[in-house]
Amino acid sequence: MKTLVIAEKPSVAQDIVRAITPSAGKFEKHDEYFESDDWVITSAVGHLVEIQAPEEFDVKRGKWSFANLPVIPPYFDLKPMDKTKTRLNAIVKLTKRKDVGALVNACDAGREGELIFRLIQQYAKSKHPVQRLWLQSMTPAAIREGFDSLRTDAQMLPLADAARCRSEADWMVGINGTRAMTAFNSRDGGFFLTTVGRVQTPTLSVVVEREEKIRKFVSRDYWEIHATFLAEAGEYPAKWFDPKWKKAAANADNAEPDAELKADRVWSEREALAIAEAVRGKAATVTEESKPTTQASGLLFDLTSLQREANGKFGFSAKTTLSIAQSLYERHKALTYPRTDSRALPEDYLPVVKQTFEMLAGSPMKHLAPHAATAIKGNYIKPSKRIFDNAKVSDHFAIIPTLQAPSGLSDAEQKLYDLVVRRFMAVFFPSAEYLVTTRISQAVAHSFKTEGKVLVKPGWLAIYGKEAEDENTDEKDSKILVAVKPGEMVRAEVVEAKGLKTRPPARYSEATLLGAMEGAGKTIDDDELREAMQEKGLGTPATRAATIEGLINEKYMLREGRELIPTAKAFQLMTLLRGLGVEELSRADLTGDWEHKLAQMEKGKLSRETFMAEIADMTKNLVAKAKGYDKDTIPGDYATLSAPCPNCGGVIKENYRRYTCTGKKGEGCGFSFGKTPAGRTFEVAEVEQFLRDKKIGPLDGFRSKAGWPFTAEMVIKFDEETKNYKLEFDFGEDKNAETGEIVDFSAQQSLGACPKCGGGVFEHGKNYVCDKSVPTNAQPTPSCDFKTGQVILQQPVEREQMVKLLTAGKTDLLDKFVSMRTRRPFKAMLAWDAEAGKVNFEFAPSKFPPRKTAGPPKTGAVKTPFGKTVAAKKAAPAAKKVAAKKAPAAKTAKPKTPRVAKPGSGLKPSDALAAVIGAEPVARTQVIKKLWDYIKAEGLQDAANKRAINADAKLLAVFGKPQVTMFELAGIVGKHLTAE
Repeated sequence: MKTLVIAEKPSVAQDIVRAITPSAGKFEKHDEYFESDDWVITSAVGHLVEIQAPEEFDVKRGKWSFANLPVIPPYFDLKPMDKTKTRLNAIVKLTKRKDVGALVNACDAGREGELIFRLIQQYAKSKHPVQRLWLQSMTPAAIREGFDSLRTDAQMLPLADAARCRSEADWMVGINGTRAMTAFNSRDGGFFLTTVGRVQTPTLSVVVEREEKIRKFVSRDYWEIHATFLAEAGEYPAKWFDPKWKKAAANADNAEPDAELKADRVWSEREALAIAEAVRGKAATVTEESKPTTQASGLLFDLTSLQREANGKFGFSAKTTLSIAQSLYERHKALTYPRTDSRALPEDYLPVVKQTFEMLAGSPMKHLAPHAATAIKGNYIKPSKRIFDNAKVSDHFAIIPTLQAPSGLSDAEQKLYDLVVRRFMAVFFPSAEYLVTTRISQAVAHSFKTEGKVLVKPGWLAIYGKEAEDENTDEKDSKILVAVKPGEMVRAEVVEAKGLKTRPPARYSEATLLGAMEGAGKTIDDDELREAMQEKGLGTPATRAATIEGLINEKYMLREGRELIPTAKAFQLMTLLRGLGVEELSRADLTGDWEHKLAQMEKGKLSRETFMAEIADMTKNLVAKAKGYDKDTIPGDYATLSAPCPNCGGVIKENYRRYTCTGKKGEGCGFSFGKTPAGRTFEVAEVEQFLRDKKIGPLDGFRSKAGWPFTAEMVIKFDEETKNYKLEFDFGEDKNAETGEIVDFSAQQSLGACPKCGGGVFEHGKNYVCDKSVPTNAQPTPSCDFKTGQVILQQPVEREQMVKLLTAGKTDLLDKFVSMRTRRPFKAMLAWDAEAGKVNFEFAPSKFPPRKTAGPPKTGAVKTPFGKTVAAKKAAPAAKKVAAKKAPAAKTAKPKTPRVAKPGSGLKPSDALAAVIGAEPVARTQVIKKLWDYIKAEGLQDAANKRAINADAKLLAVFGKPQVTMFELAGIVGKHLTAE
């Protein structure tokens, strides 16, 4: 019987085949696997299966209602992932082969690798005995050693239990938390999706807390005293400081340490000016101390540190960096596996590293090759615990270049590859050596400090273009000090008191947020929980980018430049969690608690049943708190608006759900409106503008009751029925043409010539229109129909873009269109289509050349998913013979002639319909077109609702009722058409 080995990735399957071929014999390559006399080796491509609630527990209707919460299934079903169904089916087929009698789990050595295999095994319903290949190094020797010491299934059960528990607990908290918070927020009507998750929500909390500190920050004035001292050899700058200042003493009277208190700051202008006046022009004594220091390079990259570095250097988002690194790994085979949280290499990797340096030294990459050659020549590549440490290697090792020199990289790929290679070489180079000089100049009992730092030996910095500095170095950032002789007195030539202000903490960028997620455990007070999270943080390197993108997609955060800014929706969620008393969802403690318990489970000290019972209790408590909350509002830090009530001029205040008028003297007039119309939460600044201007927009992010996104303006209008103001959506429907009301364009400048008739094009409502398409003084009866929206599929079309369309025939490439069919964003240009007589989309040419038309195979070669080219099976000649025998019977295909519609062919309209469109037989599509021409010509669209059509005498016979909607037309028309 054969043993089936299941790896996590195709590259690992290839490595295993190469490693065991000497002992296992030759392997034959197939599309989805390799096979020898005793082994079948295949691989997943990451997760192939995900958990789901069983059918009988999966609520289809009413899942957003408290009535169907909590959802705590007694077990979980499995669902194949759509993108990888083919690979899953191939593996299942292999497990069911009659000659396969055992399985080896060769997925990555960790919790997620264990889960990937266990779910595949469960889905395949395999009963074969299982052994575990546990690898932390991918060298051939390490792989062979791993096969010699396979672990038993019983040894791995605790890890498997922990893996399943993490997955199922995430599902239960995410599903129940999201549905409960959504049900709570949708109580007053509408649908307000409020997603929460074990990693997503604490990450958002970190960003919101920083923004709260920024908003509450009160800037304070302080002063620094800067001086220029004159010595015989020249001038040097210095800054005043208090040598007796101590951090603890300065904060003795403060409840919390004040980070703004520093030795070189003075908090009184009078004191700062007095110091400057006292020292100016006076002689000063000089003491100085010089000592050498060294600086080692950064550690090898894991995914998070690579994402942070790429964000800081190139502005790449975490998602972009992961995508590029994945391309360099999968497509170019130039980097090792990128989704790693390790910054070390296995201890047996020294020979591989030497081979990699030799590859780099001989490569055509001239900016990297000389440094690799230097390392080889200088014998820099030596064993070091800082680089080679099995204890610091988890499921994967650090990201390093492979033995394959890449070619044909894009600009972004080259930047990231260079970043990894430079760091890889730098860790083996000697430390950079500096000489650091601290000079104290003392005049009339006041001390001034000057620090100089000179690079003596660049070491690893040479890889980044740094060289040793000397007196001739002419760099702006050089800190070489002018010499002062022993015992020489210097003079304070210029002394100034410089007024400054304290600054609020910086907003998070993706680089700093990734760091905060990685170090989230440090914020936990409990020692045991902090220890459990010490190497974990929030999420994993593989999921952190998706977490950040998810928060942006859910409109919890905005990306402005490199800053991440939480929205009003984010603040509302944090207020809700605090008000309901379920703050554990927003703190890293939850992950710390889980990691602590899962670690205990891996050691066999906690049962799976106990852990899941605790998760079920937590889930029930979470839902109960949201369901049982019966107060009118949630307590929180709410805004009082500066804009007055449009109805009575009173003060408008925010509460959890609404903005409400509280009147001028404490009693409101009744004016109020929801904070989240159509699923989009107003920012406070937007509300201020809205109340001031009584209109706002166009705004995107709204969702219809059916879940479709839309963009609209909003207006505040007086309602005669309630005698108060209310909010309405304004979709910019033009009523002037129907009412005949004269439009005045005299205050506007034309954007360009109408492409249809040459008239002027102006802004009108929410559209750009030809001045001859609406009633004007010059032409009361419209003669043109050119009109195009200012917002098309959620893409705002700015004035300058409309000018380009009218003058050049098309706009720039616009990137915020959202397809109504797929709901996916896309890029396109708007262009005038003269043939169709309207504005249409024009797409940029593809970056990739079109695929070549498949011709007859030259060699019968077939490429497998493992990247190998194999010979096609030898059944092909037999197939040719069969084809040859049948050839005489084959008929020569005649060229197809295009189908031409015959005069009079089509569907015959009924007498009632013929009275509107004529009695000639006609195609169904033409019927609708003719019907619409008639409706527009007679002005039968309802003035209040454009989607409704009012029947005149002729149409009443067709419709059978006085009014129909446009959606009913096709069905009604079908009843009036018969085939001839």
